[in-house]
Amino acid sequence: MNESTRVANDAVAAETAESTISPRKLAHVVLHTRSNLDAMVEWYCTVLGAHIVFNAGRLVFLSYDDEHHRIAIAGSEDLAERPPRAVGLGHIAFTYDNIEALLVTYARLKQAGILPFCCVNHGPTTSLYYYDPDRNRIELQVDNFPDMTEATTLMQQQFGVNPIGEEFNPEELLTRLHSGVDPAELVRPTRTPRPPTRELIVKLIGL
Repeated sequence: MNESTRVANDAVAAETAESTISPRKLAHVVLHTRSNLDAMVEWYCTVLGAHIVFNAGRLVFLSYDDEHHRIAIAGSEDLAERPPRAVGLGHIAFTYDNIEALLVTYARLKQAGILPFCCVNHGPTTSLYYYDPDRNRIELQVDNFPDMTEATTLMQQQFGVNPIGEEFNPEELLTRLHSGVDPAELVRPTRTPRPPTRELIVKLIGL
């Protein structure tokens, strides 16, 4: 490649980078179900505090904020069940304003018989993982840092040792919260990470 060609290619690359427009937001998620339509709708309404915006029979639109819909659930008896350890989406995550809101949600869902299968402080977030009726994985989380730059820095510094995090007991966090512990202390990640346990890896990502 001669010098003039290289300069031209660099100019095109720079112009393309400058003209790339990222989306403003992630708008919604669509889930397919075979025989659990009613149970799926009820579960998402319960877990997310969502409501039905429109019910078209086999297609139901839900929202939990001012967006016209955040979740759509489509039911069809012709769908095949997803086999274990299949490729595809791993989980969907929803963020709460603070650890108090997350723990209040945990307690409310526990009362409804809905319990997380895994609770992890990832470093950037403190997260509760649930299965919906079709065994899709749903993460309810809170950011551990008010400044996303701090979270990104922690990832870059620690994820080479542990990209998953450490398990925690939400009951213990609730007790500490009610005893008056500073909420920031409840989500403070370790500064001396150790490799994740095999048990946690299997529980969280199934590898």
